[in-house]
Amino acid sequence: MFQSIIKAVFFGNYFYGICAVALAIEASLQQNYSLNPPLFYVLVFTITVWFYTLAYIKDPSIKTSRNPRTRWFIQYRVYVLYSQRLCLISSGIILLYFLYKYRIGLTGISKGQLWPLLLTPLAALLYYGLSFLGSFNLRRIGWLKPFIIGFTWAGLITLTPVVFYHISHQTNQSMSPTGWWLFLKNFMFVSVLCIMFDIKDYASDANHNIKTFVVAKGLRFTIFSIIVPLTLAGMASFLAFAIYNGFSVTRLLFNLIPFLAMILVAYALKQRRTIFFYLTVIDGLMFLKALCGILAYYFDSTHLR
Repeated sequence: MFQSIIKAVFFGNYFYGICAVALAIEASLQQNYSLNPPLFYVLVFTITVWFYTLAYIKDPSIKTSRNPRTRWFIQYRVYVLYSQRLCLISSGIILLYFLYKYRIGLTGISKGQLWPLLLTPLAALLYYGLSFLGSFNLRRIGWLKPFIIGFTWAGLITLTPVVFYHISHQTNQSMSPTGWWLFLKNFMFVSVLCIMFDIKDYASDANHNIKTFVVAKGLRFTIFSIIVPLTLAGMASFLAFAIYNGFSVTRLLFNLIPFLAMILVAYALKQRRTIFFYLTVIDGLMFLKALCGILAYYFDSTHLR
């Protein structure tokens, strides 16, 4: 029973929804904003789960795949379809409610607040949505797809919570320098995780002629010349930002943990790993990052409330 629940959480993409909510909370706190209403985070969860699951149920190769994750989708197809409907209906109802409740704030939205709301779903469509229509598909550009996913996640979890806060409070304020730096940090963090995840799909991507980093350059080059250097660069930029802004030692140490964990996981990828390793450990780095950011906020006595 417990094993079935765990599989449902990770194979059913509910863990992605949990990570999205946790990262959105972290982003608000690290930018010194109050949290949005609970319904906002329900919307983030349902949209994330619906979108990630849509890619699987629309995949024409799902019936012939031997991947444990896709086999789970076949076995629980009826449940997945009901879950998709529930997520889509819930998202639609919440969106309509927000449009009505915050209609005054929406009329005063500035261009600086509007474009993050538009670019994030556009990037998602260019990655997956348009491919369902047999049209332009950025996913096939192997080296680019991790960064498209990273941009989409960064927009959803970093920019959207702040823009929603300003709309709901009827304020017209642009993103702060801290907000833009956090956007870049989340963008690079998720992008590196996606490069790690491409290692799992090496055989499939090679067969479909998708030139991901690992397909084009090999495993060792990807780990030691791309993943580790990008992680170290991110760590160095964070240290510079933290020192410049006078972060406390507590806040600095908490925020360093995800970078160190990412390097350890990168070294672990030298050996062949199961799909569950990627879903729990690699994707788990997103939740770890959110947790460390939240703890850094609450244990840092110098943060602004």
